[in-house]
Amino acid sequence: MAVTREDVVKVAKLANIAIDDARLDALARELSTILGHMEELAQVDTERVLPAEGLSSGGQRLRADHGPADPLFNAPATFAPEMRDGFLIVPRLATHEGSPERSP
Repeated sequence: MAVTREDVVKVAKLANIAIDDARLDALARELSTILGHMEELAQVDTERVLPAEGLSSGGQRLRADHGPADPLFNAPATFAPEMRDGFLIVPRLATHEGSPERSP
């Protein structure tokens, strides 16, 4: 299948991209080459080829998860040193010692 200059313009317009007119012929040739390769690949007999594991067999089998429990699954109050109104209270940075305090 040969891609024409007009095909490239139409696709560029649909994709909302600007293409320099000087590149149209080169892009048409490149796209025609790609489609030619796709036509060749379509001719390959894959009748006796087994499908790739994980793609058509319902997915990759997963191992059982035996790791330690994630502490973030617990309420924040169980691991946070201090909380106020549902927010974590963190100490001020030493670099911000001189800046004015903001009241919550």
